[in-house]
Amino acid sequence: MSKIERALISLTDKSGIEGFAKELADLGVEILSTGGTAKKIREAGLKVMDVSEFTGFPEMLDGRVKTLHPKVHGGILNQRDNADHQRQCAEHGLKNIDLIAVNLYAFEKTVADPNCSLGDAIENIDIGGPTMLRASAKNFHDVTVIVDPADYPQVLKEMKETGNTTLKTRFRLAAKVFALTSAYDTTISNWLEKVDVESNEYFK
Repeated sequence: MSKIERALISLTDKSGIEGFAKELADLGVEILSTGGTAKKIREAGLKVMDVSEFTGFPEMLDGRVKTLHPKVHGGILNQRDNADHQRQCAEHGLKNIDLIAVNLYAFEKTVADPNCSLGDAIENIDIGGPTMLRASAKNFHDVTVIVDPADYPQVLKEMKETGNTTLKTRFRLAAKVFALTSAYDTTISNWLEKVDVESNEYFK
């Protein structure tokens, strides 16, 4: 198993990110990020590449499209020991993304506000985050995915020992992803079922 060389970090819960990013940088990992997360990493004095620079495509549609790009998802989903995948990556200039640290827009917190509008709720439905998480979890054989800052220490410990995480850890972290995205979608579904869309001003 090769070393983790590139990480993409995009967080709503930024607790502990400065220390985690510094440890990654000290291990020689290139860091990609977006928006407020990139800003926080830079403020800690660390080098970070905006995802828009990595993809060559700007964030657009009020931030609705940031990471939905083949250079991101190809970098995550390619199987490192699949010769045809590697040929295609070389052909299209795709670089591996070996570690993903992502958590999701705070939909549950947003709709807990009794004054939350349908518009506010809709804008807090995360699209790119779950997509990256599910892609990373699907390719757990090659990619480490983190949704919980509590997992930073174990990941860093293993990286310091071997340059990568163990298959057992990657599988455990992948399972956490599907538990999270399942609960996230259930929360959204349950809230939307209570909305009378025809009486809501969002679409008028």
